[in-house]
Amino acid sequence: MKLSEKKLSTTHRALVYGEPKSGKTELVGRLSEYFKLLYFDFENGYVTLTKFPQAWQERIELVSIPDTKVMPIGIETALKVINGAEIKICEEHGKVACPRCTPINAPVVTVCLSSLSDDTIVVFDSLTQLANSAMNHITKAQPELYRPEWHDYRAQGQLMDKFLSQVQQASYNVVCITHEIETELEDGKKKLVPVAGTTSFSRNTAKYFDHVIRCSIQNKKHTFASSTTASLQAISGSRTDVELEKDEKPSLLRVFKPELFGITAKVNPVTPGQIALKALGGMVK
Repeated sequence: MKLSEKKLSTTHRALVYGEPKSGKTELVGRLSEYFKLLYFDFENGYVTLTKFPQAWQERIELVSIPDTKVMPIGIETALKVINGAEIKICEEHGKVACPRCTPINAPVVTVCLSSLSDDTIVVFDSLTQLANSAMNHITKAQPELYRPEWHDYRAQGQLMDKFLSQVQQASYNVVCITHEIETELEDGKKKLVPVAGTTSFSRNTAKYFDHVIRCSIQNKKHTFASSTTASLQAISGSRTDVELEKDEKPSLLRVFKPELFGITAKVNPVTPGQIALKALGGMVK
């Protein structure tokens, strides 16, 4: 197939990150005005979503995963969910095929990512907690004061790569939320990057996504950036050239529903060179 004949995907994979309380959850939650959200909550942050109108809340299917150091269920459930097969998650423990809840027919949420339509967006909140869950899962047999070693961090990276590689190839809409950390890039410059485990692994988190949006607080105001040139201090980028920092009221609908802004989705690339540049723009390799 010629590159000029290749149709662009109608779905998107976005990463929203930033410091605590910088508006990440609200920015993502506002997508429920037009989309159904399948919202996997690993850190009990759903309260922000309750401020939305009732009609919006009706479009949010909340799947609470009570992940803790003692019971690191998050990474186990996330890896089963992301495979795309139909699974049942118990509402009390957030566990797939829960041995305690199944025999008593306790309430469950049935999900099947491979069957989702374009009017649904899957949300994972957050990669920070998911990475912690992976490490707690790896070291759960160790003593309380055990300090992770190199092989533990390597195993954590393998689990996170397994999850994010599935996100990267997903045929449905996905948004992952996480926090930020400063790290040194390959060119020696220090930048804020999305957290997904160690600083070394986090340096490359952006490569799994089409859009990377950074949330911050400046001059007592929430700000959002998505272009590759938005900041010299933080990673951001969009493969469809979305520039949220230029909008008076930034919204992820510009990514997931561009027609609301008078933007027609591109069907054919213009030239191979332009597409290659867009694919690399702002994405750390």
